[in-house]
Amino acid sequence: MENKDIAVGLDIGTTKIVVMIGRYNEYGKVEILGIGRSKSLGVHRGVVNNITQTIQSIQQAVQQAEAEAGVKVQDVVVGIAGQHIRSLQHSDYITRDNADKVIDDEDIDTLCNQVHKLVMLPGEEIIHVLPQEFKVDGQAEISEPIGMYGGRLEANFHVVVGQISSIRNIGRCVKNAGLELSGITLEPLASANAVLSQEEKEAGVALVDIGGGTTDLAIFKDGLIRHTAVIPFGGNVITEDIKEGCSIIEKQAELLKVKFGSAWPGENKDNEIVSIPGLRGREPKEITLKNLSKIIHYRVVEIIEQVFVEIKNYGYEEQKKKLIAGIVITGGGANLKHLKQLVEYITGMDTRIGYPNEHLAGDSASEATSPIYATAVGLVLNSLERKKRQQLHAPVVTEKQPLEADTEAENTQIEEEPNQDKVVEEQKMKSKNFMEKFFDKFKDFLDNAE
Repeated sequence: MENKDIAVGLDIGTTKIVVMIGRYNEYGKVEILGIGRSKSLGVHRGVVNNITQTIQSIQQAVQQAEAEAGVKVQDVVVGIAGQHIRSLQHSDYITRDNADKVIDDEDIDTLCNQVHKLVMLPGEEIIHVLPQEFKVDGQAEISEPIGMYGGRLEANFHVVVGQISSIRNIGRCVKNAGLELSGITLEPLASANAVLSQEEKEAGVALVDIGGGTTDLAIFKDGLIRHTAVIPFGGNVITEDIKEGCSIIEKQAELLKVKFGSAWPGENKDNEIVSIPGLRGREPKEITLKNLSKIIHYRVVEIIEQVFVEIKNYGYEEQKKKLIAGIVITGGGANLKHLKQLVEYITGMDTRIGYPNEHLAGDSASEATSPIYATAVGLVLNSLERKKRQQLHAPVVTEKQPLEADTEAENTQIEEEPNQDKVVEEQKMKSKNFMEKFFDKFKDFLDNAE
């Protein structure tokens, strides 16, 4: 199997590091070839705080995935999350030199590059610039301005910002683990690609990814990303509460949460008891499942309420911003019993658990369809899309060169009346080009840094 056909996603989480290898099958679905998973020892709330341990964990996960898939991993797309991520809405415009010329990809590129020059707080860098609605000469609610005439081009943007030091640390870990970084993407966006359907994104949906260290939120409406947020609490704080509340070690607390935990205390009877072995010959501890559920319940309510505050900040109560598809919960925390019912009770919104099987082939490992792997599946999809775009674009560049050299007049004609297929292709690529430019700059930094 050729390495150019496969794609690799690397999810550097607070509790686990996952390496997933996949490829397109003959039906255009994604087939997962191998999954490697290791305990994450050097990451706290999505931010690397121990480079050496993180490198070792990445290498361990890579070896597992390689052994399962029977291929050698060379380059990866890595996900970025963590409590340093924030987002903002921004509007900007450009005045075009020639209003008699149709708007093309270059104009949108210029507009987005202008947004990249926004002054951020010290140490912060723009990660994603995602265009939303456009305005051409005051005409609003234009989703695709390419091919239109106009002198003033405006747009609303969703801008995602992060600490550049945190992003560079992740890049350094990947490079020192012997891998090439082929792309970076925001983890909530990767998870959304894996678990949401296009219909849900159109109708309006809030994706809640409950990880070990953080809970990520991404809100979509009319097919576009509208709001993102990172809440610095996840499954780890629930485990910590159980450990403190029941006076047991962390390993036992995690097992209790996974096997017997529930977000709804009313489900457990008072006489349901689980016995925990004592340490080094000490007496075993007896814990009632009702008390366990109460501990979990209070912390989960706190997390959901913070998520709900962010959904309210987006303005979901307005008629135009209604989230018809409700909430989709994914990530490791989505496996907690009765979580769906609790989210519906607190928010009053329809809720479902998000499984990353939207784009997966039927013969993919059943393990890959667990919500735990939503981000990893999304990163594999992202990597496959990048490779597909590169393959589509490779021949276009070679054919264009003689045209530029031969006849400038013909080129002008092509610009004025753009080919429709080309317009559609440019539309698909538009929002990703800017991220790739940031990534190229970031890659240069990594190559020069020692």
